[in-house]
Amino acid sequence: MGKPTGFKEIARQDHTYAPVAERIKHYGEFVNPLSEEDVRKQGARCMDCGIPFCHNGCPVNNIIPDWNDLVYRGNWKQALDVLHSTNNFPEFTGRVCPAPCEAACTLNITDQPVTIKSIECAIVDRGWAEGWIEPKIPERRTGKKIAIVGSGPAGLACAQQLARAGHTVTVYEKNANMGGLLRYGIPDFKMEKQWIDRRMGQMRAEGVKFRFNTHIGADMKIEDLRENFDAVVLAGGSEQSRDMLVPGRDLGGVYFAMEFLTQQNRRISGEPYVIDDVILATDKHVVVIGGGDTGSDCVGTSIRHGAKSVTQLEIMPKPPASEDKAMTWPDWPLRLRTSSSQEEGCERDWSVLTKSIKGEGGVAKSLELVRVEWTSDEDGRMEMSEVAGSEFEIKADLVLLAMGFVHPVYEGMLQTLGVTLDERRNVAANTDDYMTSVGNVFAAGDMRRGQSLVVWAIREGRQCARAVDEYLIGTTKLPR
Repeated sequence: MGKPTGFKEIARQDHTYAPVAERIKHYGEFVNPLSEEDVRKQGARCMDCGIPFCHNGCPVNNIIPDWNDLVYRGNWKQALDVLHSTNNFPEFTGRVCPAPCEAACTLNITDQPVTIKSIECAIVDRGWAEGWIEPKIPERRTGKKIAIVGSGPAGLACAQQLARAGHTVTVYEKNANMGGLLRYGIPDFKMEKQWIDRRMGQMRAEGVKFRFNTHIGADMKIEDLRENFDAVVLAGGSEQSRDMLVPGRDLGGVYFAMEFLTQQNRRISGEPYVIDDVILATDKHVVVIGGGDTGSDCVGTSIRHGAKSVTQLEIMPKPPASEDKAMTWPDWPLRLRTSSSQEEGCERDWSVLTKSIKGEGGVAKSLELVRVEWTSDEDGRMEMSEVAGSEFEIKADLVLLAMGFVHPVYEGMLQTLGVTLDERRNVAANTDDYMTSVGNVFAAGDMRRGQSLVVWAIREGRQCARAVDEYLIGTTKLPR
């Protein structure tokens, strides 16, 4: 372990943010990272537990105590090697992962977990700055060809692992650039896109080929991939947004969150795109329906646009300020969290149901809402009921639906392929071989498991790569 008494002597210290008044004037990242000395001190707080529960909390099973100790001792390059042994893209997770590892940290029993996420980001950023991160080119090629559909974190992790195993990998992406929701969904103020481009350069040097603006199921038949490749991996994500079917849904000014965020990211990057409807929050009363990360991203973007007001509504009850650690630790707890975007000037309200959207001249102007209460039935299932007489109305010139994603888009590729779906209407495949019901076709990431975290997508991409390698060669040395 780092320092045996470190957790007793050193207080938790995490990165800070630029002041709100400063950061809302631009779309870049605004984190103030810790100094090298402070990062090493934070690494010293790790207790190297006999049972490291942080491993259980981390979907990719990062070997957290080891690289905490190495950072404390100043062995940054070795720490980078340990970090990369389980995670292909720690600069992504170090910026946008909610850090379930910290919730599982033993020190979190006292609300003072090790700053695992910040240490992770510091390691990989140091690695790039020092030039330690280079392409890993395989010594030999197998002659096997693999097509990967989708270039989100699952597809990218799968592609990099398979290329390093010596296979010829081609990634097909319907958009103009790689990254999936990392590029088109997550705002630049949370993760700048230069980090994705940098990894793409490394992967190209390792032999991965990228085919952009190629929509499988529309521009190219999925059967062509099956015939021309030894294996096909479906990693297209869960893109079907949950809709809100209420009167007024068809009014102008009502959009899915991803329509808003994707357009903004393309605007920031200067990517050419054709659009019939420009979506801006400038001088508007914005209402974001949905209290998760996507809703928070809409909040931060709307504030930077110069919205008159931003309100975020959640149908579920307001979570408690802190969890009962005896009941929840080391699992991810339900508690009130406030994002950096919400801190920038957002009104939040809970237990609110939208009844209708009212408009003038075909454009949204307000929302009719009602408060709800939640109770448990005999089986413990939550039931919602409206509170009589609690109806109210708020202004809404721009309504953004950020209520999550229900399943992959079926039309086109999946429909033609005829792949079996599971009970949640995701592509059916287990986590042993990741094989779908169609021969030589595999599935990983949100397309298989449903809407989830970047870190889960990376895990699935890595595990799927191992399954594909074993399917093609009969054995594999790729890690699970």
